[in-house]
Amino acid sequence: MLVLSRRPQQSFVIGHDIVVTVLEVNGDTVRVGIAAPRDVTIHREEVYRELQAANTTAASPSSDAIAAFTRSASSRPTSKKDVEPSRPQHQAEPPGSPESTT
Repeated sequence: MLVLSRRPQQSFVIGHDIVVTVLEVNGDTVRVGIAAPRDVTIHREEVYRELQAANTTAASPSSDAIAAFTRSASSRPTSKKDVEPSRPQHQAEPPGSPESTT
């Protein structure tokens, strides 16, 4: 970890396009300003960790969902001969159509 000492109104640069400026220091509270491109997301660390946890939870299936999927997958036919046809059988053309006059 890089540790820097800065006074109010002093800055440091991250990469080529992110500037962090110390705006004010009041006791144990430091206000900083961050200038960065709009496509750069910036979060306080505690918020970032909460977002990561929420995303992990949302992307992880529950044990009930896994069990339901396993039951569903095991009850499906395993070979093509066990599968019912997915398209309807050929039906006769209505009388008078070009196909029915052969």
